[in-house]
Amino acid sequence: MMQKGALNVQKIREDFPILKRKLSGDKPLVYLDNAATTQKPLAVINAIHDYYMNYNSNIHRAVHQLAEEATLEFEKTREKVAKFINAKKTEEIIFTRNATEAINLVAYSWGRANVKKDDRIVITEIEHHSNIVPWQILTSEKRAKLEYVGTDDNGYLKLQEYTNYLESSKKVKLVSVSHMSNVLGTIVPVNDIIKMSHEKGIPVVIDGAQSVPHMHVDVQKMDCDFMAFSAHKMLGPTGVGILYVKEEILEKMPPFIGGGDMIKEVHKYETRYNDLPYKFEGGTPNIADVIGFAAAIDYLNDIGMDKVRDHEVELTGYALDKITGVKGVTVYGPHNTKDRGGVISFNIGDIHPHDLATIMNDHGVAIRSGHHCAQVLMERLDVAATSRASFYIYNTKEEVDVFINALEEARRLFKI
Repeated sequence: MMQKGALNVQKIREDFPILKRKLSGDKPLVYLDNAATTQKPLAVINAIHDYYMNYNSNIHRAVHQLAEEATLEFEKTREKVAKFINAKKTEEIIFTRNATEAINLVAYSWGRANVKKDDRIVITEIEHHSNIVPWQILTSEKRAKLEYVGTDDNGYLKLQEYTNYLESSKKVKLVSVSHMSNVLGTIVPVNDIIKMSHEKGIPVVIDGAQSVPHMHVDVQKMDCDFMAFSAHKMLGPTGVGILYVKEEILEKMPPFIGGGDMIKEVHKYETRYNDLPYKFEGGTPNIADVIGFAAAIDYLNDIGMDKVRDHEVELTGYALDKITGVKGVTVYGPHNTKDRGGVISFNIGDIHPHDLATIMNDHGVAIRSGHHCAQVLMERLDVAATSRASFYIYNTKEEVDVFINALEEARRLFKI
């Protein structure tokens, strides 16, 4: 059953070897944990294999052929990333280990140089711990204050609270917000937030971990100052994160990690730092997986990000219609698919999410259970944990049906 006008999902599925796996003996794998990490197509696996088999070398240093080939492929990925998010220059793209490290880089480098006592940093209740803990550490160290924008019962941010922070305090130094919630699926109106912030001269960090893999993102149009995301959530390998920073901001930031490759000259008591972006990439990077990430970007570009988004809107709508018909289910977040990504967090009766995930696994269905690194949001929802199903390009309506049938089986088992 192919979704209208869009992806040939069955053809796409052929590119993902893991989707042929069986769980619990003979149950075909139904992988619905894509918000945690996505599966990898053969193109990505082969690119990593090719690097190690044919031109494994360190980069930026040696002049032998292997080093030149590795450096060229590594830097090609930077160019592809810049183009993918429409950065103005490749120098604005920094490779990190993950989105978490990217946000920490901003907090340690930019934050420690700019945030002072009694300053305010504004975030929201929907944030992942990666976009909470670095700011808690920074504000505690600097004796500054962390402020939260709340969320309403439908999963939307209370933007009036944000406006109030901007108008009532001249000490807001930074705003950091997720583009899309990894729990509620809420797509945040970041363009409005950035515009309001810039009118007050306040820079904005965007956590794009859940948005960049699922929709077209244009950092120039958005006009964000910083944006973080991860390769592994968009078909790429683990261990590769991206930090985008506007060049004029990046030039003024002190380095985050000292060591090899981020230097021009080192003397006994002083060092001249390297040019951008290498000033922020100390040490040997994750060369193989950065090269593998290029194949993931090519794969998504071949599909088209608009088609990726359309597929998820349709699949999420189908799943929402089905799951809301299951007795005892509570779904969190917006019900309008235009306002949310391909993530559905829910609870069913008094079944603990971990118990539910075990039952689902018996049916071959892989979902997430727990607090999803969003305990502030769990407290707001007044729950200890939720179950979460999340979709990507290789998921089908038939898989949603398997998921719903397993949910009904769990309901009957627990007599809900």
